[in-house]
Amino acid sequence: YGGSTTIRVDGEGEILAKPDIGNFTFSVQAKGVDAVVAQEDSANAINEIMEFLRSEGVEEVDVKTQNYSLYPSYRYEERICLTNNSFCPPGERVIDGYEVSQSVSVKVRDIDSSGSLIAGVGERGATNISSLNFTIDDPEVLEAEARAKAIENARVKAERLAKDLGLKVVKVVSFDEDGGGYYPSPYMAKTSMDMAFAEEAEFAPELPVGENTISK
Repeated sequence: YGGSTTIRVDGEGEILAKPDIGNFTFSVQAKGVDAVVAQEDSANAINEIMEFLRSEGVEEVDVKTQNYSLYPSYRYEERICLTNNSFCPPGERVIDGYEVSQSVSVKVRDIDSSGSLIAGVGERGATNISSLNFTIDDPEVLEAEARAKAIENARVKAERLAKDLGLKVVKVVSFDEDGGGYYPSPYMAKTSMDMAFAEEAEFAPELPVGENTISK
């Protein structure tokens, strides 16, 4: 008798937390007879919005340009077609000005001010304002707490099973982490731990491979 064996158990840990930040995006579009005019009009609109956001306590590090594009717009010049001509060529495509499009994301740390911020940027020329999303600013803290709970949950299961088998838990010999976090509102961090524990036999159990597998 004597020797050692291992059993494998799954543990789960969940942490619920209220979202502490919000995020939304908006766009500014401007059109001018040339590229310079279009860019100036876009810059004026962005500057006005940025001034508003700063006045509302939003820091510049929380405002980020996601996309900026400058492209020409076109029109077609009509051609005069003679009635006795069976073929009338299409109009010529010519540049009719330039358009600027800039999309910006905003991180809202004061969630209660979200509505007024969205309204404010809209009043200052922003378009395509996206729906506000709420999340956690530092999810790693919650994930660490969920991991600790999962480890403890797995340990309790292992000790319970070891007791039923007449064994004693000695140490953790390996573990695998399933990082499948699930983040609804309110935020939930979920971690699953697949852990193998070394057992010390107090009597002579013969445990075939697979009989001690625990699934969640």
